Amino acid sequence: MALFGMTAKEGKEKNSNKKGNIRDYANINELICLANLENTNSIFINEGMNQSERLYKLNQIAIAQMKILTNDNERKLLK
Repeated sequence: MALFGMTAKEGKEKNSNKKGNIRDYANINELICLANLENTNSIFINEGMNQSERLYKLNQIAIAQMKILTNDNERKLLK
């Protein structure tokens, strides 16, 4: 939800013509970000943060990380 803007179930319903789940169609930057978000989410859970606050913070982190990952790749391609 924090990265793709939908749950896995919503992703399957939206893309019923595709096999697998939304992760199967993610690019490398999305997969890196997703791994980071999963780790961060487990920290937030251990800290006792409620679900809505975790989702908000994880979404903010996802936006920031995707900007960095995308921008970094663009700079490398230009060199």
